[in-house]
Amino acid sequence: MGQTFEISFTAQPDDIDIMGHVNNAVWVRWMEEIATAHWMSLARADDIARYVWVVTRHEIDYKGNVGLGETVVARTFIPDPPRGARFDRRVDFFGPDEKLKVSARTSWAMIDVASGRLARIPAEMAAPFLA
Repeated sequence: MGQTFEISFTAQPDDIDIMGHVNNAVWVRWMEEIATAHWMSLARADDIARYVWVVTRHEIDYKGNVGLGETVVARTFIPDPPRGARFDRRVDFFGPDEKLKVSARTSWAMIDVASGRLARIPAEMAAPFLA
């Protein structure tokens, strides 16, 4: 298992759907926010300037609801080494009672900004995320 990174999110009025809980699109936004924060916390400045990441797949399991004002702790990690330009990321969201609310596995691909093409993830770039 890779290095775990975590941040908290609190459900705001605009995050709530007609059913009174966090909307599915908000969970996806939070997944992107924690992935970006994880990248920014460990990546080298040159890599941040040279590469961007795009999601190629989301697989999400909804286990519980979160309502207005409730806070979840999101934990993410990279479970396996990259495969070429791609890797998978796990993101789990836990309520204040530590019960799992949402669990996701997302696939990401690295793009070289200058060429706009997929770029193989070098081992030295991946290493801090896999520690």
